[in-house]
Amino acid sequence: MPVILRIGGFKFFFYSNEGNPLEPAHVHVMKAGNEAKFWLTPSVALASSDGFHARTLKELAAIVEDNQTVFLEAWNDYFS
Repeated sequence: MPVILRIGGFKFFFYSNEGNPLEPAHVHVMKAGNEAKFWLTPSVALASSDGFHARTLKELAAIVEDNQTVFLEAWNDYFS
């Protein structure tokens, strides 16, 4: 589980085994047992959430958008 970024107790990562076939580029976010998944392409979009409130998801989406390039580079480096 490569961790790409940590901000405010949130851990942004992807799983090293993301399915067969490989899912499109995305990032998971976890904190205190809550988890969300954001698609990175073609634009940042919430894929799923378990436990986060709407306000937190909005903040997380902004963080993902601000770091989209970093996340995509890490994804492509790992899976290519």
